[in-house]
Amino acid sequence: MKLKKLIDSNMTNFNILREICDRCLNTERWQGNVVLMVLDMAFTSVGVSYFNVVVPKIKIFQNEFIKTGRINSLSSFAQFNYKEAFHIWKNIRSWHVACEIAKFLSTVSENDRESLRLWANNSFLENWMNDPVAKIKGVGLISYQYLRMMGGVDTVMPDKIVKKVINDILIQAQYEPVYENMRFIKTVELLAKKTGYRPIELCWMTWFHENSAKISEMP
Repeated sequence: MKLKKLIDSNMTNFNILREICDRCLNTERWQGNVVLMVLDMAFTSVGVSYFNVVVPKIKIFQNEFIKTGRINSLSSFAQFNYKEAFHIWKNIRSWHVACEIAKFLSTVSENDRESLRLWANNSFLENWMNDPVAKIKGVGLISYQYLRMMGGVDTVMPDKIVKKVINDILIQAQYEPVYENMRFIKTVELLAKKTGYRPIELCWMTWFHENSAKISEMP
């Protein structure tokens, strides 16, 4: 099948990619620290370079606030005065999103990892706009999907990079490209079934399409 061959050819470093996807679905990114996962989502939503900007900034936050014990849970982060970290990240919208998500998730369970996973597995794409996280100002469908993935849901986020790579593959295989977000997510999930990959693998494959050298840097 031409479509599978095209996707196979883009699956460079698949063993490492699969490990990263497993870690994401097991809620083990950022050494399992959910606060950093929430920050990752909030910072990434701004649209800056992930590897050159987001990852380094979160590592600085990790060193200054997590490793020192100043923030040790979602509940402590929910009360955090983010102005203390403006020297790291100045976007108020990102901080608001992160703190509001932390505030909500900290009510789900006393265990941070369990909170994220319970929320993710009880959230539904078809009703996403009514989800407590999605109702937070600044959270869109892409961010919502990204957080669900880190909470253990095998799906895809319809960001511009994912759409570009997947649609290029569809066009090469003589299929119509898909641009509408919900239809795109369903299309990628169907592609995964047809080609033997998981939706999350197709999603992350696109991120490494032009950043293959960065795959080992994925937290």
